[in-house]
Amino acid sequence: MKKTFKTGGLVISDAIGFFYPPFRKYMTLQFFQYGVIGSANLVFDWVLYFIIYTFVLQHKVLDLGFITVSSHIATLGVKFPIVLLSGFLLQKYVTFSYSDLRGRVQLFRYMVVFMINLIINYVGLKIFVDGFHVYPTLSNMIVSVFTVIVSYFSQKRYTFKASKPPVAKI
Repeated sequence: MKKTFKTGGLVISDAIGFFYPPFRKYMTLQFFQYGVIGSANLVFDWVLYFIIYTFVLQHKVLDLGFITVSSHIATLGVKFPIVLLSGFLLQKYVTFSYSDLRGRVQLFRYMVVFMINLIINYVGLKIFVDGFHVYPTLSNMIVSVFTVIVSYFSQKRYTFKASKPPVAKI
């Protein structure tokens, strides 16, 4: 399975690298890869949020018997593990493949950063949806912009930290 992820990561990395040359003088390959991979995962997050909120929960409160959760917060909880896994695998095998940390350390650190972003998302959704009455999907998109910035620096300097800087492939 690990070999499949590595191979898939190389294929995706090469595909992204094909589009990199025009951006070479403006950003590093790693930052470009992070942007592409992060954007793809972010769009996946938004689409997943919309589908769960609109079609699965149908804008209704989720009553678990012992607690009642508003649909916009329940949607956040449902999409969380899916987006966590897709984001981790893409970042590990495409953007930060040079990291010399063990996979389980990376996963733990990724989960720490993800939990911080989950808290930012929760607070942001409460402020925008409950406070300002902004539509939940749009609120999720607005808050995501902030979490993307927090994520990049956290992932680069903490989660996938390497003892040696990456060597450009192109």
